[in-house]
Amino acid sequence: MEFSDVISIAGYAIEAVGVLVVVVGSMLSSFVFVRSFRQLPEGIAYRTYRRQLGRSIILGLEFLIAGDIIRTVIVADTLENVAVLGMIILIRTFLGLTLHLEVEGRWPWQPDKNDPP
Repeated sequence: MEFSDVISIAGYAIEAVGVLVVVVGSMLSSFVFVRSFRQLPEGIAYRTYRRQLGRSIILGLEFLIAGDIIRTVIVADTLENVAVLGMIILIRTFLGLTLHLEVEGRWPWQPDKNDPP
């Protein structure tokens, strides 16, 4: 087995972890939502569900980006593949930023209102 094969497998494994994070996070978020739906005040269960689900998706996107970087830059280092990787990273970064804004109600670089000064 060549070095590039090992790196390619590592890239796919990291991407698989990203998919697993999204799937397991979605299932856990849904399970918690169903369990707490009648116990929490109106709207709180839904907002908590959206926040947990969004965080799972954001974390999964990070793993997917890492896997793409490893496979594209290390294994297939043509200019066309790097350009495709750049577009994928831009799209996934945009998704991550907008999901963060939707879930947290602030941009990632803005301080959290709950953090002490």
